[in-house]
Amino acid sequence: MTDMTCTADQLIDDARTRVTRFTFAPGQQTGWHRHGFDYVITALTDCHMRLEHPDGTVTETTVPAGAAYRRIEGVEHNVINAGSAEMSFIEVELK
Repeated sequence: MTDMTCTADQLIDDARTRVTRFTFAPGQQTGWHRHGFDYVITALTDCHMRLEHPDGTVTETTVPAGAAYRRIEGVEHNVINAGSAEMSFIEVELK
């Protein structure tokens, strides 16, 4: 049985930034969390994400390998690998 929580490997954590590589087997998730900093995500693989939101809605999106996006502090969600292959991305938090 696969652990349902993704792997989070912290690469950098200093006074200005925190950089984490997240790796998800199919069906794995981050668990509910709230972002305390602005952040940038860069997809290392095609990322087929299911996002659960605090209001009970669920959205799905695909972030192609190599693509990046940014979000502001305060985002709250649970991220799930909705695809059939492993997905991985780098998150850079701006402290």
